[in-house]
Amino acid sequence: MEQSANSMSGIRWKEKFSYGMGEVASGVTFGLVQSVLQKYYTDVLGLGVISIMLLFVLARFWDAANDTICGHVIARLHPDSTGRYRRWFKWFAVPLAACTVLMFLKIPGLSRTGYFVYACITYILFGMVYTCLNVPYGSLAQAVTIDSSERASLSVARSVGGVFGAIPALVLISFCYEKGVDGIKRMSYPIIITGVCIIAVLSMLSYIVLYKGTKERIVEPSKKERKGIFMKSMKALLADRAFVVAAIVAMLYLASQQFSMSYSAYLFQYYFDAPGLTMLPTVFQYLPVAVMMFFATKIGNRFGRREICAYGILAAGVGNLILFLMHTKNVWLYIVVLLISGVGTTFIYLLTWSIASDAIDHAALNSGVEEPYAYSFFSFMRKLGHCVAAVFVNLALFKIGYEGNVLNTANITDSTLTEMYTWSVLVPALLYLSIFILLRFVYPLGKQAVIEQQKAKEEKFSKSV
Repeated sequence: MEQSANSMSGIRWKEKFSYGMGEVASGVTFGLVQSVLQKYYTDVLGLGVISIMLLFVLARFWDAANDTICGHVIARLHPDSTGRYRRWFKWFAVPLAACTVLMFLKIPGLSRTGYFVYACITYILFGMVYTCLNVPYGSLAQAVTIDSSERASLSVARSVGGVFGAIPALVLISFCYEKGVDGIKRMSYPIIITGVCIIAVLSMLSYIVLYKGTKERIVEPSKKERKGIFMKSMKALLADRAFVVAAIVAMLYLASQQFSMSYSAYLFQYYFDAPGLTMLPTVFQYLPVAVMMFFATKIGNRFGRREICAYGILAAGVGNLILFLMHTKNVWLYIVVLLISGVGTTFIYLLTWSIASDAIDHAALNSGVEEPYAYSFFSFMRKLGHCVAAVFVNLALFKIGYEGNVLNTANITDSTLTEMYTWSVLVPALLYLSIFILLRFVYPLGKQAVIEQQKAKEEKFSKSV
C-alpha cells in the first residue's frame, strides 16, 4: 500500500508542544544528574572524587550493553495500536520517578563504602530506566513526520523543552544551602530530597502529556529476525561517517554542558564566594534560546544546519578563551561573557536533534539500519559525554585537593583558585573548538546533501509503506 508524504507529515503546534514536553520529562531528571548529583555525592554522602569518577566510568561500561539491548528490543517488538514508541512512556514514567528519588535517598548509618555501593546500584538503575524512555523518545521524531523541516521544528521544540527541564535542578542547586553554626554554608539534605521528589512527579506528569499529545504517522512493521542483525547494524553505523561524526559531536557537546553545570557549583562556592548564583551561568547561556527558538528552524533551512551550528560553536569557544585571558574575579562580568558565548551555542543546542535525525536517516538510507539501533548507539555516545565531563570535573577537584565534602582551607590559595578558574573556562573552550572542527571539516551533510537526502527518503517511503 502506498502512503503519500502528506499523510506522513502535517504536525501542528499542540503536537510540537507535547513532543517538547518529552524533553521536559527527561530533562528535569537528567538535570539533577548534571547539576546536583556530583555535589550531592561529595557533600552529602561524603564520597571521594576518585570514587565518583570510577562510578561514572563503570556505569558507561554497562550502558554500552544496556543501550544497545534496549534498541534491539524496541526494534523487534511488534507495534501496537499506539505505534512502536509511545507505549514506552506509559510503561516507564513511574519507574523513572521512583529511581530518581532512590538515587538521592540517603540511608542513615552506612559507611563510605556502603554509600559508594548504594550510589553505584541506584545510579546504574536510573540509567537503565532512563534509557528505556530516552531511546524511544529519540526515535519518535522519525515516526511522527517524514518531513525534514518539520523534524527540525521538533528538534527546536525538544531543545526548548530541555531549557525548561533544566530549570528545576538549577533552582535546587542554587537554594539548597543552609548556614551552619560555624557560619559555613553547606548542602541541606531535607531541601535536596524534597526538591527531588517534586521533580520526579513533574517528570511523570510530563511523560503523560507526551504520550497523549503525539501521534505516530509512520509505523513500519517489525522486520523478520535476522541472524547477526545487531552486529551488522553496529558495523554499518561505525562505517557511516555522517552518523559517527554526529554522535561524537553530541558526546562532546553534552560533555561541555555537563562539565559547566557540575563544576559551577564548586566554582561559585569557592572562587566567587557566591553559591546562590550557581544557576545564573546556565540561565544566561540559555537566554538567547528564548529569542532564537522562533527563528532557528528557518535559519537552519536557509543556511544549512551544519554551517550555522559550526560557526556558532566556534564563537562560543572564542568567548571562553576570552574569559581565560581576562581571568576576572568579577562574577557579573564572568556571567555577561558567558551570555555572549551562549549566543554561539544556541544553534547547536536548538538543532542538535535535527542533526541527529539527518545522520540517522543517512544510516537508514545507505545501510538499511533501523532507527532504534541507530538511536540507542547515539544515546550511548551522549552518555559517554557525561562520563567525559565527570572525568574532567573530578580530576579538577582532585587537583585542588577537594576530598569528601570540603575543600581543605589549607588548599584555598590564590594558586588553587586560579587553577579552579582555568579548568572552568578552558575545558569548555577546547570541547567547543573540537566540535567546530568536526562539523566544519568532517561532517558531510551540508545544506545541499540534506535536501537530496530528503528527496530520497520521501521516494523510498512512498513506495514501501
